[in-house]
Amino acid sequence: MKKTLLLAAMVLFGLSATAQSESGFGIKGGLNYNANGDYFESAGDAARNPDRNIGYHLGIFVKIRISRIYFRPELVYTKTKSDYDGSDFDMSKLDVPLLVGVKVIGPLHLFAGPSFQYILNTEFDGITIDDINNDFTVGLNIGAGVNLGKLGIDLRYERGFSDNEANFINTNITTVGPSRIDTRPDQLILSLSLKI
Repeated sequence: MKKTLLLAAMVLFGLSATAQSESGFGIKGGLNYNANGDYFESAGDAARNPDRNIGYHLGIFVKIRISRIYFRPELVYTKTKSDYDGSDFDMSKLDVPLLVGVKVIGPLHLFAGPSFQYILNTEFDGITIDDINNDFTVGLNIGAGVNLGKLGIDLRYERGFSDNEANFINTNITTVGPSRIDTRPDQLILSLSLKI
């Protein structure tokens, strides 16, 4: 599955050779606010501890523009952190969003599309979790952005389509039995991009 995902990403980025002059290739990075399963329930906790679920992402993109509409595949490494009852759950993954966007007015654009994710690693307070139900998942990105020349900024919401849990044996002496963590993406993503 990993080879298929990487092959698809390489083919998509190869399209940049046939892109129009307003299209192009670039790099991106930014911050993720993650809730792994339920973003809106964690909003109150986020106001009290704003750094508790902050992660980051780095990646590359190709933008193929046709009039006011564009296609933008991305390949992004994402590292997220979530708080579960005072314990940290860390996850790293490869994301491949396939976005379709439209220029609305001036530099403002709106976009949406599926995002394919491959989970690379998970860790719950020092315990490596190997039993993720699905390493490969699909989600949805929807957002808005502004382009100022070669510089762009966008804010998007990402949500996983299906349940995906990590199972592990809890090492806490006060709790007995297996435990589960919801690993679905449920996050706000703020990105800064630079067209090269």
